[in-house]
Amino acid sequence: MQQEDLFQAYKPLLFSIAYNMLGSVMDAEDCVQEALLRWYQASANGEMEAVRSPKSYLSTIITHLCIDQLRSARVQRECYVGIWLPEPLVVVDESSVTGIAELSETLSLAFLRLLEQLSPVERAVFLLRQVFDYEYAEIAAIVQKSEDNCRQIVRRARQHLGAHRPVYNASKEQQDTILHQFIHACTNGDMDGLLALLTNDIVSYADSGGKVSAARNPIYGADRVARYILGFVRKVPADYHFRVARINGQPGIINYVNGAPFAIMTLDILDGHIRELDTIVNPDKLRGIAALS
Repeated sequence: MQQEDLFQAYKPLLFSIAYNMLGSVMDAEDCVQEALLRWYQASANGEMEAVRSPKSYLSTIITHLCIDQLRSARVQRECYVGIWLPEPLVVVDESSVTGIAELSETLSLAFLRLLEQLSPVERAVFLLRQVFDYEYAEIAAIVQKSEDNCRQIVRRARQHLGAHRPVYNASKEQQDTILHQFIHACTNGDMDGLLALLTNDIVSYADSGGKVSAARNPIYGADRVARYILGFVRKVPADYHFRVARINGQPGIINYVNGAPFAIMTLDILDGHIRELDTIVNPDKLRGIAALS
């Protein structure tokens, strides 16, 4: 297989690793492009003859690029105004999902937000093992640590994040049912119906980047979150519309004003109830979402 064909075969995997590491589509694409350049340089220098596994070679390149990028990004995020949430991967028409869009099933915004608690190397080890199912020997070679050390990192990360909980506890059908019940309760101002869908300890996060009005701190508890949601619905203008979508594999809603997206909302569901609500209104993170046609 030609070098270009080999790279293209692994490109979806590389993008998925990069996106889940960085939480940014643009940064992930930049890292994949840099990995391609290094792949070509290695080929031109005759280094590829010593490469036994292109997958391991490319995984090592993309992981180290992401670790470096994430170390820089973490400094920027310390100065971020309000709550930081990942840039969303949005799928509106699932019948046409191909290529990179298929990777939206990887992890929810809620879980990517939790991964911010890990150091860049911890995040890499945890994702390579838990999400991408790499063997510990492969991971050790990629991050240049011992297998035992990698096992310890994964074990500590599981304990720290509560990762023993399933990322997706509900089937797609159950998720869609709860989403439509949520929409019905919101559009009808049904406080009791909305409360019945929320866990008692639900948390609502909103990412504005300080660029538009939004809650800068988490909102805790079913009653406060329900009032916040219904208050939001009451304030929407006459030219407001919404569309249901899959956002990072989770049920979600794209909100539009004058045909332009101004907010996306995802529901994180566990045991038939919504345990987390994530809303992104930072316009920089909505640039990849098409206007309402």
